[in-house]
Amino acid sequence: MPFSSVVYITLVRQLASHPSPFVAIRLEPAGPTSSSSRFQVDLVAEAASAADKTPSTDSTLASGDKATPEGPEPAAGGEAKGRFRVVNFMDPSGASPPEVVPAEGFQNGDTVMSEGSLHSSTGGQHHYHYDTHTNTYYLRTFGHNTIDAVPNIDFYRQSAAPLGDKLIRPTLSELHDELDKEPFEDGFANGDELSPAEEAAAKEAAEPKGAVKFGWIKGVLVRCMLNIWGVMLFIRMSWIVGQAGIVLSCVIVLMATVVTTITGLSTSAIATNGFVRGGGAYYLISRSLGPEFGGSIGLIFAFANAVAVAMYVVGFAETVVELLGVSHPILPHDEINDIRIIGTITIILLLGISMAGMEWEAKAQIFLLVVLITAIFNYFIGSFIPLKSKESQGFFGYDSAIMMENMGPDFRGTESFFSVFAIFFPAATGILAGANISGDLSDPQLAIPRGTLLAILITGIVYLGVAISTGSCIVRDATGNGNDTLSAQFMANCTDAACKFGYDFSYCKGDDGQYNCRYGLQNDFQVMSIVSGFSPIITAGIFSATLSSALASLVSAPKVFQALCKDNIYPGLEMFAKGYGKNNEPLRGYILTFCIALAFILIAQLNVIAPIISNFFLASYALINFSVFHASLANSPGWRPSFKFYNMWVSLAGAVLCCVVMFVINWWAALMTNVIVMGLYIYVSYKKPDVNWGSSTQALTYHQALTHSLHLSSVEDHIKNFRPQCLVMTGYPNSRPALLHLVHAFTKNVGLMICGHVRTGSRRPNFKDLSNDQTRYQRWLLKNETKAFYTPVFADDMRQGTQYLLQAAGLGRLRPNTLVIGYKSDWRDGDMMNVETYIHMIHDAFDFQYGSVVFRLKEGLDVSHISEQDDLLSSQEKTSGMKDVVVSIDMKDSDGDSSKPLSKATSVQNSPAMLNVADQRLLDASQLFKRKQGKGTVDVWWLFDDGGLTLLIPYLLTNKKKWKDCKIRVFIGGKINRIDHDRRAMATLLSKFRIDFSDINVLGDINTKPKKENVTAFEEMIEPYRLKEDDMEQDTAEAQKASEPWRITDNELELYRAKTNRQIRLNELLKEHSSTANLIVMSMPLARKGAVSSALYMSWLETLSKDLPPLLLVRGNHQSVLTFYS
Repeated sequence: MPFSSVVYITLVRQLASHPSPFVAIRLEPAGPTSSSSRFQVDLVAEAASAADKTPSTDSTLASGDKATPEGPEPAAGGEAKGRFRVVNFMDPSGASPPEVVPAEGFQNGDTVMSEGSLHSSTGGQHHYHYDTHTNTYYLRTFGHNTIDAVPNIDFYRQSAAPLGDKLIRPTLSELHDELDKEPFEDGFANGDELSPAEEAAAKEAAEPKGAVKFGWIKGVLVRCMLNIWGVMLFIRMSWIVGQAGIVLSCVIVLMATVVTTITGLSTSAIATNGFVRGGGAYYLISRSLGPEFGGSIGLIFAFANAVAVAMYVVGFAETVVELLGVSHPILPHDEINDIRIIGTITIILLLGISMAGMEWEAKAQIFLLVVLITAIFNYFIGSFIPLKSKESQGFFGYDSAIMMENMGPDFRGTESFFSVFAIFFPAATGILAGANISGDLSDPQLAIPRGTLLAILITGIVYLGVAISTGSCIVRDATGNGNDTLSAQFMANCTDAACKFGYDFSYCKGDDGQYNCRYGLQNDFQVMSIVSGFSPIITAGIFSATLSSALASLVSAPKVFQALCKDNIYPGLEMFAKGYGKNNEPLRGYILTFCIALAFILIAQLNVIAPIISNFFLASYALINFSVFHASLANSPGWRPSFKFYNMWVSLAGAVLCCVVMFVINWWAALMTNVIVMGLYIYVSYKKPDVNWGSSTQALTYHQALTHSLHLSSVEDHIKNFRPQCLVMTGYPNSRPALLHLVHAFTKNVGLMICGHVRTGSRRPNFKDLSNDQTRYQRWLLKNETKAFYTPVFADDMRQGTQYLLQAAGLGRLRPNTLVIGYKSDWRDGDMMNVETYIHMIHDAFDFQYGSVVFRLKEGLDVSHISEQDDLLSSQEKTSGMKDVVVSIDMKDSDGDSSKPLSKATSVQNSPAMLNVADQRLLDASQLFKRKQGKGTVDVWWLFDDGGLTLLIPYLLTNKKKWKDCKIRVFIGGKINRIDHDRRAMATLLSKFRIDFSDINVLGDINTKPKKENVTAFEEMIEPYRLKEDDMEQDTAEAQKASEPWRITDNELELYRAKTNRQIRLNELLKEHSSTANLIVMSMPLARKGAVSSALYMSWLETLSKDLPPLLLVRGNHQSVLTFYS
């Protein structure tokens, strides 16, 4: 045990035996250290009287000196404010440490263990560490001192914590590791490294003080009501009642309300499932369904709001132009330009209000709401005051006869129920007006559900009230002529409701179905102005409705677009992410929205674009509903909305309803919307933004993978479904590229591939490094588009590590069935016990019923000793000639890993020394299988039936795009007098297997004796590894064999003489027939375990495979992997 730990434990025991008063002594490490010890004891003096306590702190300054606290201690019982570590995000440029927190008195005289400073340099963020021994938060909880933390909300904040400081709880290493071990050396203690999106959020979270925040009434309720109560309420609702009647009008209102209510419930569920930042619909959808859906909807939703500004402003301008009339035009005989001029002036004024700040915009909204509510009350009051002068225009006051006459529909022209519904539904949109400014709400989780649902309820009731009211007091048709009265003799023949009041409007209804009436529900859009108590207030209400909706959209579009740009989903839009002022106003977004809206105002013809805008909003609603269904279906533990009044199936029904309504409103606009959404979805999916928001898409993917894996495990394997699932001993995945690329070529989209890595060494395993490596190299595989898993393990030696992987790698049916290893080309240069280990790895694979594959490349496989080989390879691909490179080669393997750690290059260009020839060839060969293979052959030497794996692998290879130009040639052993028979039999078998081949060669001379010089070369190769027991005493021979089990005995060599000659002869045949092949796949010779020594078996493999093109030695587990049955 280190000296510092002994002293520390001794001091703690001594101090514990003297409860009060006591002295604690700080132990500082001798000499400079990367970080101070986390377990230190400070000098603390405690007076006997509680009235004169002196606070003590341990806030470490930059120079390493201790801060000297002054001042009295606060009253006892106050909440301790000290934390383990406070991460400051406000001033990344070097802020001063936070204020020293006064200490609390000790209780029970417990010993003290304080927390020292921990210096870190993660992303420019500063960690400040308070002394915990003076803050007895944990002391008061348990009655004894501990650095183990009790549950605290500050531990669960994200790295960007707008609601408070992020605190980092003690890591497991701090609590569990030995005292002399530094728990962490860099970065965050709990591994919370920031992604680019999180760093942007961290900057956003550092909001200046004084930012204006709105409650649920001002921020959500007012905005939603103003957006939902549009112009439709005053100039189209009465016409809808005239067309559809009271009953169907109420049905239309209720249908629209059902869609918006379901969407409101879904919005509430998402908004209450965690903290909501700015971005509205985009934020809700992206954090639920991921960046693909969020990015596509966010862009079109922001654009739809920008164009909606133009729609509302043009509506306002048209009303103004109509009021000015023909007698007071701005430009004579040019109504379009009048609309453009008024619209331009209006949007400039609205832009000024918006850019003045959210506070001014909110005040304007309140004023407009007051005007709008006044106009609504003005109408209802007027409806109870029938005037004789208004009767000729169709208003007679409430009457049952009028109500019954207007109860049913009277569709005229081309109108139908769905066309009328399509006209009304845009009036029900606007429910996301409050959610769109979620970043400006003081409590979005409370405000969005309460304000949105209450706004839907109030506006729905008002729409129903207007529908019933107008249908009960106004007739459908009226002439406006006060002389159209009925005489007594004609009263009996009149059946219209107006006849009851002495009016006959029948003459304006032509017998040919043409209607020439100017007034009434069907004909006069301004009928509510006639009914109202004071008609100018209705005009003011129309202005209020249009301007408030335009203002809400003008604010929503930049806010949503700013959130989208901050997440960097679409490259090149980062400039619009910048905010200004205390409310982080997106001024650049306002200018962009202004330009888009102005462009459409100048067009002044929005009849074509209007249906597309409505469909954009509906697409957003559909995805919000689908988000709730998707999150519920994924059954993720993280889906815990505090708003409980939702149902996944109701949300799904809402999503379907939104899609149906899209096609009801305008089918071609719905198709265009879907095409745009899918196009943006595909683009974002292709770009793969570097974000991880814990979306329900990830949760559902996991759920489906788990479900399918379990289902797969319940089904027995079948030969037709066999796939080579390979455990490839690559070491670090980038250390043996050729092996990785070749195996990936035949497992991609077909079978499982696991890159196994055995890390060995005498030093104590660092499992944190192992975990970090696993994450790092898995990302490397994904970045290089290699569909594989990286699985490292710690073990005493390679064999033990391989056994671990053979037993435990994979899950259920997704487990390896084939071991793939690289050929040990340096077997004669090192310790022969390594050869023993290597050969036993193959034996172990067979014991576990695995197939085995050994891959040999003439130039070698391991490129890990070449520094920065990834960069070198990429530069080779980009340029035809290599620049001069000086490489520092480190052959030392500190971990004893199955691949050596990469060393650093000292210079990368313009250096006199070059990469040596052998390494250059090795680099070139390592990329051999990454390139497309030219016309050539894959030679299959299927000498022994192993179940068909030797044939299946080349078949899978040649089905790939890079290998499609290569033909399969099959070589089999046979007898000279049966060559034709054997060829026909093999051709029949291959045709039944449905495997194409270009040629079949029967080797009749396979048993011919090899050349004498080759036999001599073999004997010279094995000479150093022979035991030569005949030349020594039996006991000595047995002892040497026991200590060196790899040695070849004379008896063994003689026993397997024929098999040895066969390997030598096969190498001669391989050189004769397959020297130009792109790849050779050959049956691997077997050695009986315990009978054939490792050196002899390794000599066989060496002799068989030397001086050949790339060679795969394959041996299946002798279970059939091919079948000709259907």
